[in-house]
Amino acid sequence: MCNQTVGLVAGAIERAGIPTVTIQLLRSIAEKVRPPRALCVPFPHGYPLGAPLDSELQREVMRAALNLAADANQQAPLIVDFPVPSSQP
Repeated sequence: MCNQTVGLVAGAIERAGIPTVTIQLLRSIAEKVRPPRALCVPFPHGYPLGAPLDSELQREVMRAALNLAADANQQAPLIVDFPVPSSQP
């Protein structure tokens, strides 16, 4: 799904009172669209959770996203960068 669309939909869902976190592949789009909470990941398009079959990395991404959701009282927008894994170039 489009990074911009996801951010805009997240904002609408938040206005309805439901906390959201988006996983963004493009930080520049997150900065323009300003979703309530965004985790920017350093992975190629099509791989928002990292490499296929790398279940530990995928769990780390999901934990980071859930940690953003855990504190829904943070000032929006909150844009956080997921650290580049040591296995990434």
